[in-house]
Amino acid sequence: MMKLAVLAAAAGSAAAFAPVQQGRTSTAVQAFENELGVIAPTGFFDPLNLSKNISKEKFDEYRTAELKHGRVCMLAVLGYIAPETYRFGYDIAPGVSTYDIPNGVAAIDYIPALGWAQIIFFIGAVDYWGVLGDFDFGKPDLGDKEEERKLQELQHGRLAMLAFLELLRHDSQNFVSPGFDGYDNMITGLPFIYGN
Repeated sequence: MMKLAVLAAAAGSAAAFAPVQQGRTSTAVQAFENELGVIAPTGFFDPLNLSKNISKEKFDEYRTAELKHGRVCMLAVLGYIAPETYRFGYDIAPGVSTYDIPNGVAAIDYIPALGWAQIIFFIGAVDYWGVLGDFDFGKPDLGDKEEERKLQELQHGRLAMLAFLELLRHDSQNFVSPGFDGYDNMITGLPFIYGN
């Protein structure tokens, strides 16, 4: 076992000094390297080559999906954290108050079928029919900062996708092994929100 570890370390260190091939970039990178969202230090980041040999329309479709998932995750992060400090106190189903439902992953078993039906119908209606609509009220006049704000929204969405995955991972691990991290609450460092 020790010999295998030494051999792996030697191979890894030898690869570090191998010559690096330069001057070749894929056509996907060349086609989309100037698109919104291509930022340093990663540049055009497509490790699965999803943009290889696709049209501009397909790329725009992928970008729209990324933006939509980012927006959903921004709301999901808020929805994950907000019940830690505040509950609306309505009945999600007859006789089941939101006060009675635990936070995070533990809520899955507590929400009755009627509650799940409401959630799924609402999400489906918003996604399919665009029930919430596109309102002009509250939209700022960005002027020449529109591209900058679009980039910021894309970056915030990417961060929110990672944040939601981490919240889900942490909460799932805490659900399986309560107190694994030694904390009683999800949000640490701000004890005043729990009245401590």
